[in-house]
Formats: sequence, structure tokens, C-alpha cells
Amino acid sequence: MTIRVLIVDDQMMVREGFSVLLNAMEGIEVVGEAVNGREAIAQVAALKPDVVLMDIRMPEMNGLEATRAIVAADADAKVLVLTTFDLDEYVYQALQAGASGFLLKDASARQLADGVRVVAAGEALLAPSVTRRLITEFAKLSGTRVFTSSEGTGELTERETEVLVLIAQGLSNAEIADRLIIAESTIKTHVSRILVKLGLRDRTQAAVFAYETRLVTPA
Repeated sequence: MTIRVLIVDDQMMVREGFSVLLNAMEGIEVVGEAVNGREAIAQVAALKPDVVLMDIRMPEMNGLEATRAIVAADADAKVLVLTTFDLDEYVYQALQAGASGFLLKDASARQLADGVRVVAAGEALLAPSVTRRLITEFAKLSGTRVFTSSEGTGELTERETEVLVLIAQGLSNAEIADRLIIAESTIKTHVSRILVKLGLRDRTQAAVFAYETRLVTPA
């Protein structure tokens, strides 16, 4: 099936560049563009894209506000945040608001396409090298814990807690399976149970939760 993408950015050259790159990739089609958050919300409602590539810093309504509104309207919406800065506080807030991950604007065509495919498949784009650094940095600055549970991580089994820690460290299911020497299918089951027990939507929110509850502490 073709992955339908909406590109949201206030710079025409960025929109056109990403559109050309993605339309050249097999199985991906850019179905629309938006110049700000307000227009993005309307386009999402009209076009129902599989993935929204969302810039953060835009006039009228920024990507953070738009992401929050889009996810509030549809909990299954998949937003992939685009940013020029690898340590951007707005990106951290966007992850809290429900974005499925983020990419830097200087990502290669293959990284961009792979990111779209990962998010469209229902996974979170949690690149260890950059996303972990962003989460750890802004976990230090976050005065309010967005994800809370009356039981904290108490509902998790010892193995599930172990898996959650490794998710927060940026490991994929395959890497966690190798680390714990168990089947990758078992890891997928653990991840699903963690999300259900903690009331979280994806791996990215699970990682943020782990830092905000101090299960994992910034290095």
C-alpha cells in the first residue's frame, strides 16, 4: 500500500524539496502541503494522510500546537516532527504532545523515506544518537511530568521494566532481543503490554515516561 504524506513547513523550498524526494521513493506519495499549523489541521481532516511531516517553528500556529490538536482529534494520527536543531525544546514538547518521533531537516533522502515508513508502520522513530540526547537534555528541564500513573511503574513486571529501560536508551526490538537473549516476538509482546499498562501511545512516549518518572536518569 502507498503511504500518503502531508508536508507542513512555512518554507516553500523545503516543502518542494521534500516532496520531490519522497515522491521519488517507491510506495510513498505526497498528497498535500501546508504552510502553517492551522492549515495543517485542516489538511489532515480533509486528506487523512498516513504520516504528517511537521515543521516546528512556523507563523500563525506552530507545529507543537498543531501536533497537539491533530493527535487530540485522532489518537492514531502519526506525526513526524522536522527540525533544524537537534536540541530543540519544542521537539521535546511535541513528543509529549503525541508526535511519533522526529528527524533533522538535513536528513538524507533515504533517512527521510525510512522515517516515514517506520512511523507509518506504527513504530516510533527513536534514533539512539539524537533522540536520546534530546530526551535526556529536556528531561532535566521538564518541571511537569506529562505522563503520570497512580501506580507509576509498579504495574510492570520486572522484565517489562527492563524492556522499558532499554526502550528509553534508544534500542530497537531486535537490539533488545539480542541484549536479553529472547525472541524479538516476545519483546514486541512486552512493549505492547507496557504501553497498555501505562496508558501510552507508542515507544517515544514510553521513553519520555521513563525519563520523566526517573526510571532512567539523564547521563
